[in-house]
Amino acid sequence: MKTIINTDKAPAPIGPYSQAVAANGLLFISGQIPANPATGEIVTTGITDEAKMVMENLKAILTEAGVGFDKIIKSTIFLTDMQTFAQVNEVYGSYFTADFPARETVQVSALPKGVNVEISVIALKD
Repeated sequence: MKTIINTDKAPAPIGPYSQAVAANGLLFISGQIPANPATGEIVTTGITDEAKMVMENLKAILTEAGVGFDKIIKSTIFLTDMQTFAQVNEVYGSYFTADFPARETVQVSALPKGVNVEISVIALKD
């Protein structure tokens, strides 16, 4: 069975996809960008602020699904500039305490709405 997860505490999808889908004990969260869910505005005050907004958007969806960061088993980070890796990694790491998920970080030529960072995750959903 497939369950769609959506919350108004994270940005609404900008295309034909869901914020998250739960299926067979897993939660698949679509890539989140630094869009403020209250205003729809893109955070542009620096890569650290952008990464924090992305992580807060992921947190809102995880919370709606009833799971925490400790249940994330895989994440993918997309950056438009690998030179920002250290700053994004610092923010990302602050949301975990132990048993870190598997992860890859890749540089891409462009992301939706001209943002600099996007993160998607897969988590366990009991």
